[in-house]
Amino acid sequence: MPVRLGLFYAAIFLGNGASSPYMPVWFNHRGLSGAEIGLILSAPMLARTFTAPMLAVWADSFRLRRTPLVLLALVTAATYLLMAPPFGFAWWMVVWFVASSVYSSLPPLHDVIVLNRARSDGFNYGWPRGMGSAAFIVGNVGMGAILTKGSPELVLVWMVVAVLLTAICGRWLIPPDPVQAGGAVLKLSERLAGVGDLLRDRDFMLAVVSVGLIQSAHAFYYAFSALTWKAQGIPESLTGVLWAIGVAVEIGFLWFMEPWRRRMGPRNLLILGGVASVVRWTALAFSPPLWLLFPVQALHTFTYAATFLASLEIVERLSSRANASAAQTINSALSGGMLYGGALIASGALFDQVGAWGYLAMSLMAVAGIAAAIPLYRVARLNDAG
Repeated sequence: MPVRLGLFYAAIFLGNGASSPYMPVWFNHRGLSGAEIGLILSAPMLARTFTAPMLAVWADSFRLRRTPLVLLALVTAATYLLMAPPFGFAWWMVVWFVASSVYSSLPPLHDVIVLNRARSDGFNYGWPRGMGSAAFIVGNVGMGAILTKGSPELVLVWMVVAVLLTAICGRWLIPPDPVQAGGAVLKLSERLAGVGDLLRDRDFMLAVVSVGLIQSAHAFYYAFSALTWKAQGIPESLTGVLWAIGVAVEIGFLWFMEPWRRRMGPRNLLILGGVASVVRWTALAFSPPLWLLFPVQALHTFTYAATFLASLEIVERLSSRANASAAQTINSALSGGMLYGGALIASGALFDQVGAWGYLAMSLMAVAGIAAAIPLYRVARLNDAG
């Protein structure tokens, strides 16, 4: 079962690994300016705080958890196909908004299935999730190799094929787990009430805001690390290596550090992720020499992977079966949505004004995330979680 669930993650991230770095290349090839590309990419992120819970409520209207995943993958493939006609900026912005909003909902909805299965079947959640991270590298390297000789139009072809593969994997690999025990379907009013309960839950909102601040502090790195390193004289060939180190240690953490992670507990892990973020972004602000970048990049183990796993467990414990999908999508929406979109916009201005020193703003975000996480030690519902 872990392998089957991991293959679905792999199908999702095979596409993500290509779209994250290379969809801007496709937009540029189609004649859009940097400002237009930034607007297209940031719009769905900023709206995820609203679109993600809506999609979660819709997903819980089905009897089986895998059904909406298959449908969402098919919708994503259709919208990617609609991007092919050369209709210009306004058309692409609308179509990309739908495609990105729908596609980004797949991982957190699948997280709910895998977390439930990991608990009931007794396997490490990190194994299937790590397969997704490995596929991300394949998508990144594979698409990059294709683009050395092929047209940027092939990025869209890759994405359509990857998302259709995701739909196939969703239908044939994900088990027919029910949304509700016994296969019952909640009424819309009950599903909306579950979302309302989460939004009124101070502990839950404190947790997701803390996670969102720490994770969104990656914004400057994701957007401008290649440019800051290039300005420091580091060749672009080494940029890919430095990025790969970060993802590689993430995979190792997911696959092999489960016993240690459980001993640490999610709250301690979240604080550790925040502290590592402060260290990492502060170090990068001072433009360290190449030899020091390698251990700094290894901190991705904690700044991303540890924070991510801590958030999944905390959110799971602060939600119920009735609103588990909404809880994980709200968590994902803040980490990769409104907070990240805001940090991304601020990062652009910081990069233009102060270059690598913009990383210090990310350190301050991580400090704010740590401050928000400390009160979680008083939450009784998390006491047995460490």
